Amino acid sequence: MSKDTFYLTTPIYYVNDVPHLGHAYTTVACDFIARWRRMQGRPVHFLTGTDEHGEKVARTAAAKGLTPEEWTDEIVPRWTELWAALDISNDDFIRTTEPRHEGPVQQFMTALHQRDQIYLGSYEGLYCVGCEAFKQPDELVDGNCPLHGVPPEVVEEDNYFFRLSDYRQRLIDLYESNPRFVMPEARRREVLGKVRTGLDDLSISRVSFDWGVPVPWDSKHVIYVWVDALQNYITAVGYGSDEERFARLWPASVHMVGKDILWFHSVIWPAMLMALDLPLPETVFAHGFLQVGGEKMSKSKLTGISPHDLLPTFSSDGYRYFFVREVSFGQDGSFSWEAMAERYNSDLANDFGNLVSRSLSMIARYLGGVVPAPPEPSELTEVEHGLMEKQRAALAGMVEAIDEYLLHEALRSCWSFVRGANAYVEAVTPWGLAKDESRRRRLEVVLYQLADSLRLLAVMVAPIAPQAAQELWRRLGEQGSVHDRTHSEDARWGLSAEGTQIISGPPLFPRIV
Repeated sequence: MSKDTFYLTTPIYYVNDVPHLGHAYTTVACDFIARWRRMQGRPVHFLTGTDEHGEKVARTAAAKGLTPEEWTDEIVPRWTELWAALDISNDDFIRTTEPRHEGPVQQFMTALHQRDQIYLGSYEGLYCVGCEAFKQPDELVDGNCPLHGVPPEVVEEDNYFFRLSDYRQRLIDLYESNPRFVMPEARRREVLGKVRTGLDDLSISRVSFDWGVPVPWDSKHVIYVWVDALQNYITAVGYGSDEERFARLWPASVHMVGKDILWFHSVIWPAMLMALDLPLPETVFAHGFLQVGGEKMSKSKLTGISPHDLLPTFSSDGYRYFFVREVSFGQDGSFSWEAMAERYNSDLANDFGNLVSRSLSMIARYLGGVVPAPPEPSELTEVEHGLMEKQRAALAGMVEAIDEYLLHEALRSCWSFVRGANAYVEAVTPWGLAKDESRRRRLEVVLYQLADSLRLLAVMVAPIAPQAAQELWRRLGEQGSVHDRTHSEDARWGLSAEGTQIISGPPLFPRIV
């Protein structure tokens, strides 16, 4: 890569209401990737934030008897509180009402205007306030927005336009020459096919309301919320305010978005960057929707479930694991309480939690809770070699899957080692070895391998289950934070220190009944 820092972003979330599972899905996925990259030894910059301008926010505030400023200041803490509850490790949180954003946005728009990329015209079209976007008639279902289920409003006004149509061929060349620019592949083909049919110039200002960033050369207009919002990815890392920092962190390694906003990120955003000769993000990855009852999760349709409703039962770790493991990342997925409980009990309570409990309890019972001397090569049998190879293959599988953003496959690969370690216990039967004093050393070898397996698993699961991984690290007598460890230094066999005192404890993941 051209730069060392891995810079990833969530969309900035629209603050017309509190967050639901769909918002948390994207953010947890990004946090898994960010934590993984840090443990690979990469510098990471992980950005999230809130999108606070636009007509929808203004209307929401008015309906509550508040100014837009009052409403956004009231609602934004609901988002930051949730990210804390889900152990999200973002490095920055940007609000589009901050001066560090609004000033550079005006600089960006002025630069486009000076390059004759913006002109004044008039527009009449169908506008969905829920999407904050104009709709073509063929995009509607029975006259309604397919996402919000209501008819769009007819809007006619003078707007400034960006010459998006000029970038059709450059965008086609981008998609064809760089298949990783839009992922997954099905989304790339979808965008490419639509761009090939032609592009209209983009309306980039509004005069019907004033809750937005003013157009710098014409204060009657405010900048279209989507144009303002997209620029958070550069304003947050120094565009227009700290050019050294901007050069160091930009371009983004990946913009993670839902498929409903792919067009803005894969067409409008790169075209605007091209217009100013700025580097393009490396990848725009569009994941699918979370559905309840067959419909996209949505506050407006009353299918938006709060993550806070699930955390007391499943914990932050259980929540994070379920949504990344259960849904094939990039495709639509469904949520139900029953599916979440089944996955939690099967993978976390039974497979992982049981492995931890019985391994630590056997070390406590048979060895006084002390890690024995590591085995010599001659003491390892075929079954140990098989276990060690399974871990190496699982880690390699995780690396490959995360590089391709197949996050569910990464956890599937990790759990092949969890299940392999459980199978190892059944194959070597430590409880049988403990009955024969002549086999004491063999028992020590077996229990050392189990202690080392748990140490390796703490490192491997830390990005998805940070609290459980740290607690396991502590019980193993390891020092410091598991999150400061790296794969190159710590995901290797034989690093559990002889004489370390381990600690047994309650189940990491109590079963849900």
